[in-house]
Amino acid sequence: MRIAMWSGPRNLSTAMMYAFGNRADFAVWDEPFYAAYLAKTGLDHPMAGEIIATHEADPAKVAARCIGSIPAQMPNFYMKHMPHHMIAGMPMAWTSECENIHLIRHPARVIASYAAKREQVTAADLGFQQQADMFDEIGGTVIDSSDIRADPEEMLHLLCDVIGLSFDPAMLHWAAGPRPEDGVWAKHWYNAVHGSTGFAGAEGPLPDLTGRDAELLAETLPYFERLQKEKI
Repeated sequence: MRIAMWSGPRNLSTAMMYAFGNRADFAVWDEPFYAAYLAKTGLDHPMAGEIIATHEADPAKVAARCIGSIPAQMPNFYMKHMPHHMIAGMPMAWTSECENIHLIRHPARVIASYAAKREQVTAADLGFQQQADMFDEIGGTVIDSSDIRADPEEMLHLLCDVIGLSFDPAMLHWAAGPRPEDGVWAKHWYNAVHGSTGFAGAEGPLPDLTGRDAELLAETLPYFERLQKEKI
């Protein structure tokens, strides 16, 4: 099985990658198209030059690897993708050979978390519209990160059942610290998950946003609500 897990940033996506990576039957790949996205857009992201120099920046080669031989000859392949990386011209045909899963999180939480790591934030950085449009294009399964945090075992059982995969309790816990599959950007973004050994508990009340953050919430919330109606 090949899983393409689509989500915006600050959305439990790294923890989910660690959960599947902790299974003995999965290889994982961290944001395959990130370097290609940065190379094509020239956006000023943290560590952009190092990311492009370290990771494959040719989108055709990345797409070929997504459906090519699975690393370490594993039977299953988990790929952590971001919808906003798939700008015009990026190959998408490979997605038809994957179980496409769309991981969502309320934009108020995403905005508050992302703004703590990067000063200039736009709706395009958060990927809500791109994710909703991608779901309309390729379909798949939608799961809410808040539901996972509220009951990881129940929701991962449910997700595995929906996609026809056996549940593995190893998904619930992992060793603290960096992992070999981390992208080079991990040292900027993954501090919290590197300190974890499993999923954090249920989330509290939504953060109150003001100013530009509140404007971003108003802009992105309709796309989140479209996908939330489809969640398992």
